[in-house]
Amino acid sequence: MALSHWRPLIALTIVLALIGGAIAWQGKSTSSSPAKVAKVTKSDAEWQRMLTKEQYRILREKGTERAFTGKYWDHHERGVYVCAGCDLALFDSATKFDSKTGWPSFYAPTRKEHVESVRDTSHGMIRTEVVCARCGGHLGHVFGDGPKPTGLRYCINSASLVFLKK
Repeated sequence: MALSHWRPLIALTIVLALIGGAIAWQGKSTSSSPAKVAKVTKSDAEWQRMLTKEQYRILREKGTERAFTGKYWDHHERGVYVCAGCDLALFDSATKFDSKTGWPSFYAPTRKEHVESVRDTSHGMIRTEVVCARCGGHLGHVFGDGPKPTGLRYCINSASLVFLKK
């Protein structure tokens, strides 16, 4: 085949490469997936040694604390809530609100890539579980009945969090 037949394809390839390079140069990603968080992996024995029994039950066995019993459900200090398993910053006190549910509730994580959503069909319900993106610890669930600006309610177990005062 003559070179003239390939010129349109070559030109298109060059244009697409230039566009892709321009997007990357501007700091934008052509991928819609969020940045990855480095994973923490520990054995079951290591988790049991480092966590309290309640933290282990919730973070590693997907437990839930009873409403109105957790340390942070009525907590109002300014600061950041980090994962009790790996210290990843999860929620800022500026996004905390009183959902009247008895659990700490937030309308957004500190960074969306710090939490992961998992379909949960346990207990005869369909819900969205929220886990720590670094250690995979169970945090709670997210619901679509929260306040603006997100309309989300991250309903989180106190035992899965550690508060760091600002």
